[in-house]
Amino acid sequence: MLAVAHVLGTMMALFAITFLMPLVSALIYQDGTFDDFAIAAGINVVVGLAIAAATRRHKRELKARDGFLLVTLAWVLLSLSAAVPLMIALPGISFADAYFEAASGLTTTGATVLTGLDTLPPSINLWRHALHWFGGIGIIVLAVAVLPLLGVGGMALYRAEAPGSVKDEKLTPRITETAKALWLTYMGLTAVAVVALRFAGMGWFDALCHGFSVVALGGFSTRDASIGAFDSAAIEIVLIVLMLVATLNFSRHFMALRGRTLAPYRNDSEAKVIFLLVGGSVLAIAALLTAHGTYPDFFGSLRASAFNVVSVATTAGFSSGDYGLWPIFAPVWMIFLSCIICSTGSTGGGIKMFRTLLLARQAQREMKLLVHPSAVIPIRIGGHIVQDRIAYSVLAFIFLYFQTIAVLTFAMLLTGMDLVTAFTSVVASVNNLGPALGPTGPAGNYQVLTDTQTWIYTVGMILGRLEIFSVLILFTAAFWRK
Repeated sequence: MLAVAHVLGTMMALFAITFLMPLVSALIYQDGTFDDFAIAAGINVVVGLAIAAATRRHKRELKARDGFLLVTLAWVLLSLSAAVPLMIALPGISFADAYFEAASGLTTTGATVLTGLDTLPPSINLWRHALHWFGGIGIIVLAVAVLPLLGVGGMALYRAEAPGSVKDEKLTPRITETAKALWLTYMGLTAVAVVALRFAGMGWFDALCHGFSVVALGGFSTRDASIGAFDSAAIEIVLIVLMLVATLNFSRHFMALRGRTLAPYRNDSEAKVIFLLVGGSVLAIAALLTAHGTYPDFFGSLRASAFNVVSVATTAGFSSGDYGLWPIFAPVWMIFLSCIICSTGSTGGGIKMFRTLLLARQAQREMKLLVHPSAVIPIRIGGHIVQDRIAYSVLAFIFLYFQTIAVLTFAMLLTGMDLVTAFTSVVASVNNLGPALGPTGPAGNYQVLTDTQTWIYTVGMILGRLEIFSVLILFTAAFWRK
């Protein structure tokens, strides 16, 4: 435990480096937040170094179980660190709301308790979006490239935090080089996103903020009305492309760039189903909106459907209008898609497409075995045989996923929230989606929650970001037994 505390202290001190971005912004825009971020950075350095110094003699190579503890505590602690400048710079914000906003940023959920985003100090807005960017592919994966220099092994952390099957795909021989490769790909896509949004019509500041958000599949915006405030088809098209790219496995992007070939995408079994489901849903919902007269013509319906379906399905969480007013089938179907669409190794949330495909293959196999009990029928995905151990692990994850949603929904109901808002808000939190239905939908935000509801939602965001297992394992007796 003390060895983990030593690394946490070091990480907290290093996290202060991220405050340079809003500090520079505060100097450029003279928005009065420089001292606030400077104080927050100072607190991080002092407290982090104090913890590291106090536990220095316990420094050692981390074991596998230490990785799970460190990852969970890191997300909890760094969310607290990220909340400090919000509490200093925004008078009247409660600790619960500040922590919620920071955790929502780092988990790339994109749910917000703030209003008046259009007039918020630029440095605060930049900080919110920067949290998306840092949390997108995982602060811990970034730390893997740094921690070996501190004498702390990276593999345990990488396996505990890296989303989905990326943890089993070493792109380069060394884990440190793997982390660097993922981050270089991530930064390259971010640069492309910022430039593309600028040429689509956004100003440089808005393009930077939304570039951070879209690559991380987070939903923070610099406008209360989200992307609807820009009312630009060009911006929406650019964001649709970027969201679809970000929802694919980042290792595919790296391998495609390194080999200068599209083969990694053609051979990606997840990508094929993702595009098929999303494309079909866009057309079906556009037809539904046209039939109900929600928009004047089919092209208006198609534009609205394309942007919002892709945004919700990929767990980005932007909106171009209030889809809560659409025929109820549409938003509920979109939230369902957010549970399964994102690829493993992407910055999105939910069950992930690989697990969905595996579960479907498992169901097919069980039905065949009912007819042919003695048959040997392996599960194949993308031409590869999936070991039974992985199938059992996925079944356990699916069970915990739905149990988590059920428990948190009942907890929300106990606070007096109505069923639709409670259920969709919990699903949105665990999927790291952001907007739900009802008061927490695209036309509202999470400012309506009580402190108790805010903390329940925050728990859901962290559980979803760390894919449940990494957190719940800490509450088992076996984890703590020597």
